[in-house]
Amino acid sequence: MIIHELKYSTTNTYLIEGEKGILLFDTGWAGTFPAFCAAMGAIGIPVQRIQYILISHFHPDHMGIAQEIADLGPVIVIPEVQQAFIHRADAAFLKEKKSRFHPIDDAKTRSIQMQNSREFLRELGINGEILHTPGHSEDSISLCLDDGTIFVGDLNPLYELELHRGTMIADSWDKLIARQPRKIYYGHAKAAKLDAGDTENPEQGDVANQENQSGESCAAKDLYTLVSKIMRYIDKGLPTEKIRKKTGADSSFIEDVSRMYLTHQNVGVQGILDRIEIKNR
Repeated sequence: MIIHELKYSTTNTYLIEGEKGILLFDTGWAGTFPAFCAAMGAIGIPVQRIQYILISHFHPDHMGIAQEIADLGPVIVIPEVQQAFIHRADAAFLKEKKSRFHPIDDAKTRSIQMQNSREFLRELGINGEILHTPGHSEDSISLCLDDGTIFVGDLNPLYELELHRGTMIADSWDKLIARQPRKIYYGHAKAAKLDAGDTENPEQGDVANQENQSGESCAAKDLYTLVSKIMRYIDKGLPTEKIRKKTGADSSFIEDVSRMYLTHQNVGVQGILDRIEIKNR
């Protein structure tokens, strides 16, 4: 099995090559289809070779170009827990005249039952299962492979687990931890590797000192201003590399801010700074 990380927008998407076929996990914002095709060209895989598209949840930044990709042949797979959410983002897209959004064609999707997810994945030569992992959204799902690789979309990161005890987020992570994960692929942050026992003190120490990452003074006021700028550029849909050039911030720091901004509803600058501090402890 081969995993390709496609980074052509603020959302990470993943191409998973099984022994019998290829699965795309998540897409990106509306308007990123040309960039997606370029990313596919860079790894030498035609879009038409993708058999199925699986979406972690139906928020605009994860399903925005799903139908454009599907128009070239891949089939969008809808677990039954997501069925009622397929068109939740349509209205937001259609308000923007320049969004270039293509709504999902329900007639061309494939519905599956969660209990049959392992059988579905075997069609592609992939050993694993799809789990319902609500918390970030009601329709959030995660892809769990038997080798310990998991794809969680926008589920709040593992290092925040203790902050969410007693919530659906913690319940979802407990479900995932029971599968003994070894590598976590996030929707808006770099992948995290776990060693045995890491779930007791997860993902600590993987972010460098913020002064080194931002290239600016680590004085609170300057860092606050930097995060504010990054959030504004994220709102404009700029990819990480363009934000890096405009702000001088390190790419991994931008990815952290992006993930925190896009996965925590209504979070402000101070909320992001607080979570950065928690991650660095």
